[in-house]
Amino acid sequence: QVQLVESGGGLVQAGDSLRLSCVASGRAFSGIAAGWFRQAPGKERELVAGINWSGSSAQYADSVAGRFTISRDTTKNTVYLQMNGLKPEDTAVYYCAVASNFGDPPGRLASYDYWGQGTQVTVSS
Repeated sequence: QVQLVESGGGLVQAGDSLRLSCVASGRAFSGIAAGWFRQAPGKERELVAGINWSGSSAQYADSVAGRFTISRDTTKNTVYLQMNGLKPEDTAVYYCAVASNFGDPPGRLASYDYWGQGTQVTVSS
C-alpha cells in the first residue's frame, strides 16, 4: 500500500506559478514510476507529467511541455509539479499517482494503482 497526499493547489492569475507536492507513505516509494494527472469539469482525467523511478527522465503532455516540470526527491518520498505560465485552461483538480509495477511512467491511466485525493488548481484570466 502507498498513501499519497497532495498539497499546493490554489487560486492564481494567468501567468502565475504554483508548485504541487505529493508526499508518499507506506511501501517503498523509490523504484516506481509516478505521475501527475488532472481532471477538469466534464472532461476525462489526463496524464500531465510522468517521471521514472530514479527521476532521471520525465515525459509531458503537449499542452504543458515547456511550462511544467515534474521532479522527485526520494529522500523525502515526494514528487513535485512545478507549474509556470499558468493558463485558465490549466484549471482542474490535480492528482498524484504511482504505478507500482512500472519503473518508467506508463501512458495508460489504468496502470496507476495508487492515487491521492487531489488538489484544486484554479487559474483566473
